[in-house]
Amino acid sequence: MPDRQYIAYYRVSTKDQEEDGHGLDAQRNAVERYLEAHGGHLASEYTEIESGKKSDRPELESAMGECLRHRATLLIAKLDRLARNVHFITGLIESKVDFVCCDNPHANKVMIQMLAVFAEFERDRISERTKEGLAAAKAKGVKLGNPDLEKLNQRHRAEADVFARSIMPIIDDLRAEGYTSIRKLVDTLNARQIATPRESGRWHIRNVELLLKRIERLQGSESLTPTT
Repeated sequence: MPDRQYIAYYRVSTKDQEEDGHGLDAQRNAVERYLEAHGGHLASEYTEIESGKKSDRPELESAMGECLRHRATLLIAKLDRLARNVHFITGLIESKVDFVCCDNPHANKVMIQMLAVFAEFERDRISERTKEGLAAAKAKGVKLGNPDLEKLNQRHRAEADVFARSIMPIIDDLRAEGYTSIRKLVDTLNARQIATPRESGRWHIRNVELLLKRIERLQGSESLTPTT
């Protein structure tokens, strides 16, 4: 009997989370642990950069379409990565796409709808508490916002650039050896135990794609730098 086919779906809230791996590595690790425990083949991965409140999910729609075409199962690390919205979960269930949440793989459709109700309730409570807290702080004259956030983002981007430059020769060597496709690069980097930016992590299609884009950008900007 052939291995069960899975399509992984990840969601992060911001572009910085996607680029720096915040939240994304944890979701991929959850998917890997599920596959190790239950078996199956991960056919492809989709990453959405969206707020959980939004129901317009082009990457999720693409993932669901591939699931239907290939009779694959949609695999999500956590239920709240789909949406904290009861109507959205109900619509997904009615779409006939088979899906599994790694944090509750044995939950049936009724249980998933109930969990979505509680998740939506908790989301609304968090939103209300946040608004109340901000209003109270503003009334006291507290200056809102994090002045160090941009500095932190700049530091993360700088660290990512340093890493990309350090691994650039390895990528060039692999390409020279004939490993030119994303999948071959992923497999070879993992096989040769080349460390990711987060040393405990593994290489995936998405983080290799991001690395190659960063390398391309760095090479482009450096080629435009005038020499003296």
